[in-house]
Amino acid sequence: MGIRIGTQTYTWQMSGGKYDGQLDHILKVAGNAGFAGVEPETRFLGRLEDPVLLKEELAANSVQLPALTLVEDWLGDGETDAERKRADECIQILENFPDTLLNLCQMPGTDRENLRERQTNLLTCVNEIARRASDKGIRVGYHPNSPAGSVYRTREDYEVLLNGLDAKVIGYIPDAGHIAKGGMDALVIIKEYRELVVHVHYKDMFEDGRWAPLGKGSIDDQEITRYLVDSGYEGWIVVEDECDEAVVDPDKIASDDGVYVRDKLIPIVNC
Repeated sequence: MGIRIGTQTYTWQMSGGKYDGQLDHILKVAGNAGFAGVEPETRFLGRLEDPVLLKEELAANSVQLPALTLVEDWLGDGETDAERKRADECIQILENFPDTLLNLCQMPGTDRENLRERQTNLLTCVNEIARRASDKGIRVGYHPNSPAGSVYRTREDYEVLLNGLDAKVIGYIPDAGHIAKGGMDALVIIKEYRELVVHVHYKDMFEDGRWAPLGKGSIDDQEITRYLVDSGYEGWIVVEDECDEAVVDPDKIASDDGVYVRDKLIPIVNC
């Protein structure tokens, strides 16, 4: 299978809802940019929540579905009825896409109060979702993030998270940008937890902590890519560009990222 490189819909989410429900547009832009796949958050599905229509649009734009991202609060010691319903809807969609991963990501809070309780509750919820998904033959990964209210953002948090995931049913989705924002070295963390890695996200960051266009910041994604190749990783690298320019023109950012991927990353993947 090797490594394939796709893009994530958060680049379009930066526009504040303008592209919600417009996955068909994003698939076209991504295909034209040369990406092999698009990983949508559920808010972008719109009419394409119908698996038949989604398959048609993917084929029409020559792109695949690396993962489907579900973002929830997961604050209780178990899923709420509404959270469980939405998770099960994602599982039902992915039963039609056996090679697609379910990406679970928590909506960050506003603070880190009651940290251990919130960390434990999150693990309880995502492990349970992963068990239900696994029963349907669906692979699952958890994607930590780095806003100030995230309960998994520092090295100490990662130790709790990555020792608390039920590795029989759920893996780790490292995001190079969120790792760096949490004060860690992305390559070091990916190496340390390599056996748990099931999917990878790239974003770039300036030294001052602002998100940078891919390849313009301080994160050495080429070095990470070389390591993934050398370590035998076979799966997706998904670009999730959150730079300021994406707010105004996400289509152009995706196109620029496609050029960078073609010129700098694909040669490493294909070497």
